[in-house]
Amino acid sequence: MKVMLRKIGEKYEIYVPKKDLEEKVVEMENGTPWGGKIKLANGWSFAMPDMPADTKLPITVEARKIGDED
Repeated sequence: MKVMLRKIGEKYEIYVPKKDLEEKVVEMENGTPWGGKIKLANGWSFAMPDMPADTKLPITVEARKIGDED
């Protein structure tokens, strides 16, 4: 699913256009949003693509939702 990642100060946020959902990233598996699992404040988790740490934000990427589907 397409998601937009942006950084606000030191925090990351994800926007999911298909669901009109905007949530803060509360956990990152690798300490960065890239190449691992991230968890949102609403409990959703995504497997994020592997990208360079210095990737310019905001960016829209294809991420895979992990866990329960709605």
